[in-house]
Amino acid sequence: MVQTATISGVPLLARIRCALSLKKPRNVPSLPLSPPPPGRGLEQVFRHFDEDGDGRISAEELCSCLGRVDGGGLSPAEAEAMVESYGGGKMEYEDFVRLVHVEEEERGRVLREAFAAYEMEGMGCITARSLRRAFRRLGEEKSVRYCREMIRRFDFNGDGVISFEEFKVMML
Repeated sequence: MVQTATISGVPLLARIRCALSLKKPRNVPSLPLSPPPPGRGLEQVFRHFDEDGDGRISAEELCSCLGRVDGGGLSPAEAEAMVESYGGGKMEYEDFVRLVHVEEEERGRVLREAFAAYEMEGMGCITARSLRRAFRRLGEEKSVRYCREMIRRFDFNGDGVISFEEFKVMML
């Protein structure tokens, strides 16, 4: 299994999105973030990282692009290991797409696990009661009314509960 690539605990995909300003403002809930389908937006991202235009991303290019995001980037050794694990020395477009999709799969798995911690009634959604129980497990006492109000902020379809899709938007 391929490990999710992280840099200082931050998933690589999040850093890539930030690098290219693909991240939408938090107050725009209508479109959950996901990588563009292959052949469209990812090609643009790939070309941005491929600074010398040779059709492959080197460890140096990965360092350079991610370093511009927040000045931190990743170490040359980290970049070399990442490129080696995905591309065998230089990452081609297909390797890059695979990296992004592995990141998305991992993010989805983590979100499903988090959702399950709040969804306790077997209904496939987070209700005010299940949210209240989750707060209790965390040592916080919240009223059902408080939990309903919290749900209302992210209940985009107005059904009174948080679906997994709404939860994903809330967690962005």
